[in-house]
Amino acid sequence: MDYQHIRTDLDEKILTITLNRPDRLNAFTLRMKDELVHAFGEADQNDAVRAVIVTGAGKVFCAGMEMQPEEGGNVFGYDEAEGMDPPLEQIRDSGGEVSLAIYNCRKPVIGAINGAAVGVGITMTLPMDIRLVAANSKIGFVFTQRGLTPEACSSWFLPRVVGIQKAMEWVISGDIFMAEEGVEAGLFHSAHDKGEVVDVARCIARKMIAKSSPVAAALAKQMLWRNPNFAHPMQAHAVESKMIYWSNEFWDGRDGFTSFLEKREPRFETPLADIPTQFDFWHEPELG
Repeated sequence: MDYQHIRTDLDEKILTITLNRPDRLNAFTLRMKDELVHAFGEADQNDAVRAVIVTGAGKVFCAGMEMQPEEGGNVFGYDEAEGMDPPLEQIRDSGGEVSLAIYNCRKPVIGAINGAAVGVGITMTLPMDIRLVAANSKIGFVFTQRGLTPEACSSWFLPRVVGIQKAMEWVISGDIFMAEEGVEAGLFHSAHDKGEVVDVARCIARKMIAKSSPVAAALAKQMLWRNPNFAHPMQAHAVESKMIYWSNEFWDGRDGFTSFLEKREPRFETPLADIPTQFDFWHEPELG
């Protein structure tokens, strides 16, 4: 795919995705949505990618939805050119498509939020596994102040990240708050000088992938996101029992445990393509 609204760079097995509309403060467009969905899909399938960092070009991360129709298209999930309302089951929130692509990517994803992030500019980061932020950046879930409701699956992710009370405060008010409040609430891992955010993200990414099995890391990421939604810990126990058995018998655990006993470095050679992308104990519902 020919990327126009993002750019990508792969170095040291770390893929950096940069929102690349600095003249428009990296405002979100349908083109950007398509490119991000494609980039995360490709990263998931590429064994050369071990981690993903997302940042923005210029002085902000993302100013939210593009307000110029000719640039943004209809980001609410339907084509106005059709001249009629589509069936509700066909409407797809464009920010939600990005969030689901990030959620489904089996590589660790780190948000290096290098400046202001509002609207979809912050909600699309919620499925990322770690978020770093530039100090003194302005953040806002501003939808209610525009007469809109939250999107990008944020009603699912945000309460899980910061708890229901803080999520309610930020979303219902729609007020702008500073990055430091987000750090205190757990929205962000930490705040850093603007010029250091990507460098710190790379340090964390290198630490995460240095000694870990790509397959074990991918499965662990899915387990940590999905298992807390079970109604009883027995369901998590059932998943963990199957996963650790499969890992040890068929995947990278075969050599990982042996190498520990033999006091040598493990050989993690299982391609991620050999691992199912969906398991029957994690039901993925259809839209509608």
